[in-house]
Amino acid sequence: MMKHSYYLFIFISVLMVACSPKYYTPNTQNVALISQEGETDLNVSGNGNQVEFQGAYGVSDKVAILANGGLFIPKDLDNGNGGSGNFIEFGAGYFQKVKQDFVFETYALLGFGSFENHMPSTTSSNPQTEGDISANILRFGIQPNFGYKSENFEAAISTRFLGLNYNSIKGDLIYNGNSQTDYLEENKTNLLIEPALTLRGGLENFKLQFQIGSSINLSNVNFRQDHVYATMGLNFRFN
Repeated sequence: MMKHSYYLFIFISVLMVACSPKYYTPNTQNVALISQEGETDLNVSGNGNQVEFQGAYGVSDKVAILANGGLFIPKDLDNGNGGSGNFIEFGAGYFQKVKQDFVFETYALLGFGSFENHMPSTTSSNPQTEGDISANILRFGIQPNFGYKSENFEAAISTRFLGLNYNSIKGDLIYNGNSQTDYLEENKTNLLIEPALTLRGGLENFKLQFQIGSSINLSNVNFRQDHVYATMGLNFRFN
């Protein structure tokens, strides 16, 4: 599977690369569980294909802001197929403690991204092409979170409701006899639902994080994208 990645000012989308093209992979969700003014939550996470940086801050007793960024740099396959990208994402939202150890928060998200993908393995059967494709991405939506928060352990469920749009599509990649620029033009607007589970454990100010999630495309169930992801990372929290 050809792995793409992209640049996202909200996430973003990651694009993964393999023997067949894929045009979207969900990034790690920023599940900060902010519960008071002045609280700062920082996170570094990723997997073998990507590294991400996330932060959130409680600007008042009800309002928080967040920012996400990352690089997607999967290693090229032996046949030269590969891709790269980066992203940045911002959001603002509302949080509320529910009883003593539970937190509800919801964020509005907006992001921009770009990716490049190269598949030189396709050029032998399509000699007039270079086997490349690239595009910009706009992503926007909302993300509610609900979680348990204690000194040594945190667990949360979250869901992103997203609109995903491709623009400035360029390239001449042909896959299975079909122009992939035409494919993206025909599928340039997508609606997504992305649930996730986040677990953290460790010390009061430093924890290990694991997140697993999925992406459901409501516009086109056969759209070339990844449907599941898992990342691990380090979480830092300061009050």
